[in-house]
Amino acid sequence: MPVYAGRFRIVQRDVVLEDIRQQVTAGAEHMTFGDPDFFNGIGHAIPLVQALHAEFPHLTYDVTIKIEHLLRYAEHLPTLRETGCVLITSAVEAVQDHILHLLDKGHTRQDFFDALALCQQVGLNLNPTFVAFTPWTTLDDYIELLTVLATQNLIAHVAPIQLAMRLLLPAGSTLLALPDLRPYLQGFDASALTCRWVHPDPRVDQLCDEALKLVQGGEAETASRYEIFARLWAAAHKAAGLPALVVPEPVVAPRRGPIPYLDEPWYC
Repeated sequence: MPVYAGRFRIVQRDVVLEDIRQQVTAGAEHMTFGDPDFFNGIGHAIPLVQALHAEFPHLTYDVTIKIEHLLRYAEHLPTLRETGCVLITSAVEAVQDHILHLLDKGHTRQDFFDALALCQQVGLNLNPTFVAFTPWTTLDDYIELLTVLATQNLIAHVAPIQLAMRLLLPAGSTLLALPDLRPYLQGFDASALTCRWVHPDPRVDQLCDEALKLVQGGEAETASRYEIFARLWAAAHKAAGLPALVVPEPVVAPRRGPIPYLDEPWYC
């Protein structure tokens, strides 16, 4: 994590397992590992979940893993599934390579597709998170993101709020040093603790505002993720002056059974 300035720190296995024992005793049936990248210490992570499963075979858990690490350590994905992992969160952020490069994500659009395929092959649910609106995101880019989610059968896997997320720039963000960002900056907002930016295309900022309202309104109505997605699809096409065609059919068979998800949909 940036807060550790690139230094790797672990919590000893015995300490983690004792925490889990206490939670199980209190009635917990599922664990969330809060590490921002569970596979950053693969030699620590895999023995830990194996020990967890040996002691609590019915306990399930979820983890957060970078796309690049899902690919690098693909041979360990079956172990996650066999030891009770039901969900992997990964900060994909965008499906355009030029935006991923600016964000210094360490993966490409194709890497995302490859990691998704690996997870599907072993029966792991991938929960991708996004920064849907950046200063470099065009209306076509946003529509492309929605199209990818539809054709990859990910609509039900992505919390709607992830499709209304706007790039936040807190003080000290390394992104503030990007020459590609400076033309859009509007100064620091002390009340919001973030640097404001304005998109060069006003239609994108308007769509960002509308997307947030559509998501909040849909969730207040307890609309399904598919229903909210359809509203975002229509709004994006209208903003771009395009006919709102039917949402594309998925290229993979829909998953049967319930899809695990996090109660905190803002998590990314």
